[in-house]
Amino acid sequence: MSSHLSAETKLPSSVAMPGYDRNDLHPGILHFGLGAFHRAHQGIHTQRALQSEFGPWGIVAVNLRSPEPVEALAAQDGLYSITVRDSDGETSEVVGATVDWLCAATDRERVLTYLASPFIHIVTLTVSEKAYGLHPSTGGLDETHPGIANDLANPDAPVGAVGYLVAGLASRRDKGMRPFTILCCDNLPSNGKVVRRLVLDMAERRDAELAKWIREEVTFPSSMVDRIVPAATDDSRTRAKSLLGVEDMLALDTEPFMQWVIEDAFVSGRPAWEAGGALFVENVEPYEKMKLRLLNGSHTMIAHLGLLKGLECVRDVMAVPEFVAMTKDHMRAAAATLDPVPGIDLDFYMNQLIERFSNRAIAHRNIQIAMDSSQKLPQRIFSPAIEALANGSDGGSFARVVGLWIAALIRFNDCNDPRRDELLNAARTADARDYTASFVAIDGLIPPQLAQSRAWRDLVSREVAAWL
Repeated sequence: MSSHLSAETKLPSSVAMPGYDRNDLHPGILHFGLGAFHRAHQGIHTQRALQSEFGPWGIVAVNLRSPEPVEALAAQDGLYSITVRDSDGETSEVVGATVDWLCAATDRERVLTYLASPFIHIVTLTVSEKAYGLHPSTGGLDETHPGIANDLANPDAPVGAVGYLVAGLASRRDKGMRPFTILCCDNLPSNGKVVRRLVLDMAERRDAELAKWIREEVTFPSSMVDRIVPAATDDSRTRAKSLLGVEDMLALDTEPFMQWVIEDAFVSGRPAWEAGGALFVENVEPYEKMKLRLLNGSHTMIAHLGLLKGLECVRDVMAVPEFVAMTKDHMRAAAATLDPVPGIDLDFYMNQLIERFSNRAIAHRNIQIAMDSSQKLPQRIFSPAIEALANGSDGGSFARVVGLWIAALIRFNDCNDPRRDELLNAARTADARDYTASFVAIDGLIPPQLAQSRAWRDLVSREVAAWL
């Protein structure tokens, strides 16, 4: 018997298996970003859909750069396991919704062939905020972004997500085919609108008629996705082996909670994702804003508290009563900037978040959450801070989060961020008389409404001083 998970593996009866015949499963979705979140979220939702209403909705999983997860998936016949953990115990499930796996960096032509194939109806994405090449000031394409620069210069040899989308749509238009639906699943506000704007921007530079066709024919539904999925560790892989009896190189731990809110605007069908609990709505923005400001904004605060206090995981921060109180205060401040969210009791949702963050069975590392903060702060912290100031608040809780972030940059003189060099230079030159000045000087980093508020900047500076 194979020493690792495969189609031939005989697993314990306690492990849930795909409830459909994988031999009959054909591709219908191409997904960019074969990371942990996709595997524990869209992968699970698609498995539930196939078990409820079988159809041609197999996933072609594409990683843009790294071949490692692609090679691991190939070695395991497209199978991987997800272990759900909380205080009640743990349960493991093998997911089999993926039917092919590619690394775009080494297999570009096959990716482009799939994008031009009539059986691909939906392209989904979890490539992280920074991968879209969004200019922080204009909201359009950032031509200094390596992927964007390449794809503008070499439209038929794309390397970035937006470039692949445009190349695939161009091919389908040239062949007289229907387009695919583009469904962004990353933490961008109004993510469908953002990706639509970027795709149209790139398409206009390639061919005005192509851009017109995309504008008229392609849908970009926005979606809000929510599940806490820590990066894989040796512990998670060891745990999976004990449950499965074999190695799983792609094993993940996650929490029981899973949410997906999607605008129901698909050009040529979709899986029955509602079978996995997905909620289809006309407008996802209220849900998206709720999640970005309450969950993600609080996560950013918790992560930097953890870094500054030497606490490795979210659960460790939440074991400190003072920090739990701070988290609740921040949530209340963020909730005050939200419009009503249909069907959601915000008090219940916030209490649920505290429970999720406190889950002792989930080791979500603060350093993972703190990555790419310059790309995350605009939607999580800066936008609600601007609204709070406009409504007469001092925006103090949002100033605290920014102060924690700056304090961590100054103390550690390091970060994992696409604007790393600029941020570390600002941290090295920061002046205790105004810790914000060197950061305000970075183009497009701090919105002008905040940069021009002396009172709010003073609050940020006081927070920096308090945490250094």
